[in-house]
Amino acid sequence: MKRVLTALLVIFVFGLAIVLSAFKDDSPRLRSGDVIFQTSMSPQCHAVRLATHSVFSHCGMIWKKGDKDYVLEAVQPVKITPLDEWISHGDGKKYVVRRLKNADNILTPAVLQKMDAEGRKMLGKSYDGYFEWSDNQIYCSELVWKIYKRAAGIEVGKLQRIKDFDLSSEPVKQIIRERYGDKLPENEIVISPQSIYESSLFVTVMSKYGKK
Repeated sequence: MKRVLTALLVIFVFGLAIVLSAFKDDSPRLRSGDVIFQTSMSPQCHAVRLATHSVFSHCGMIWKKGDKDYVLEAVQPVKITPLDEWISHGDGKKYVVRRLKNADNILTPAVLQKMDAEGRKMLGKSYDGYFEWSDNQIYCSELVWKIYKRAAGIEVGKLQRIKDFDLSSEPVKQIIRERYGDKLPENEIVISPQSIYESSLFVTVMSKYGKK
């Protein structure tokens, strides 16, 4: 009887290990170059969501160092933030991660090295609250777009002009008055988090918003 119980226990433990291993293997692993999106709650971020008709107002790029996950993001200033800390800044700690559909072929070690180099060039730059298309200051989606373009030759998201956005709501008008007065640069080239999110080059690999 004792042998039978021992055998059953071994089978149970072995089976449990297989189940846990399978569960772990099915869990998506983040990769350098993944783009992560969240909802931030500042007045500016609220205006961004209204202007772009999007739930997302902030994005960054996954930056892996060994077995640690970080996010390269354009805040004040551009910096590398531990993933858990980055997630904690979002509304309800919700986020979505998108990845190139053919990342294995495009994001080679050489390309990832170039992306790393491009990202490091941006570290320490001030946040661009005027959304100008220059490298003097940088905003979040601009950082992601330019790194992909310069390191991989890929345009992840459609460039737009400020005038293409919905500028009709009062929160958006308030931000415009505060930043530009009566001199809004309507033709300034911009890239929004939503435009990058909608890129057909990406696929969702993780979402805490439910289905996205």
